[in-house]
Amino acid sequence: MTKEVKVDKEESKKGKYDPRNKLNDLTSSEWIPETISVWNQKGLGKNHPDVKIEKQHPAPFSFTDVARLIKFFSKKGQTVLDPFLGIGSTLKACALEGRHGIGFELSEKYAELSRERLESEVSSESDDYPEQLVMQGDARELADELEENSIDFLVTSPPYWNILHKVDHKAKQERQSQALDTKYSDDLKDLGNIDNYEEFLDELTGIFSKCRRALKPGKYMAIIVSDFRDKSKYVMFHSDLASKLESVGLEMRGLKVLYQRHKRIFPYGYPYAYVPNIHNQFILILQNKK
Repeated sequence: MTKEVKVDKEESKKGKYDPRNKLNDLTSSEWIPETISVWNQKGLGKNHPDVKIEKQHPAPFSFTDVARLIKFFSKKGQTVLDPFLGIGSTLKACALEGRHGIGFELSEKYAELSRERLESEVSSESDDYPEQLVMQGDARELADELEENSIDFLVTSPPYWNILHKVDHKAKQERQSQALDTKYSDDLKDLGNIDNYEEFLDELTGIFSKCRRALKPGKYMAIIVSDFRDKSKYVMFHSDLASKLESVGLEMRGLKVLYQRHKRIFPYGYPYAYVPNIHNQFILILQNKK
């Protein structure tokens, strides 16, 4: 009798799973908090042993944050795509959450580090995680290899134009001083090396349009981006990209603010002009309306 009461309390705490739920494996109580439009970014902390590989990339994002998105927008056993894999955060999250992952990465260096990360940070926790596929090459070409309607969810953080070329106080103190990369690569195919902003947006939109062909009808994309400054101009990258994606059949369903409360403050603009310390990213939630 005691055991039965304990199970009932646990079920009450988690809420009930609705069999009509075709989106994820969450119960009602687990679902509702994930719809809040502001999240606090949750990293492992700079002294955690698992950041050894992650910090080698100039713009990593936390696998704990991407795991929240994966759990909400897919079910166990389904397939998740990241066309800008970087250091492999998405595939690590997929492995730990029981999803199959596919990642495209232009840089041979980061593709190899992603494989190394899966081996060292995931295999040690479980010998039985779903297959994670790292595909090294240009996303513009690799997207064409995907089978139509084969992807259940897409999540990624693409380049934010060429902002990594602008070496500011942060880059000097936190990366150059430690001989860490301050940009993705010197490859001419790298979107982060495009000089013209409109050309960059068109190329990025083209990649997501190709990925849309592989995304199942009605399924979602979550794209993690940040606004930025180009000299004195503030560029609303999240808005510009959302508008472009609407034109190729990806409709906005919501916008999350990812608050980066751990970031340091730098004296940008002092004492002459207002220049923001940008301590948030945006997560664009889009749905594939085929």
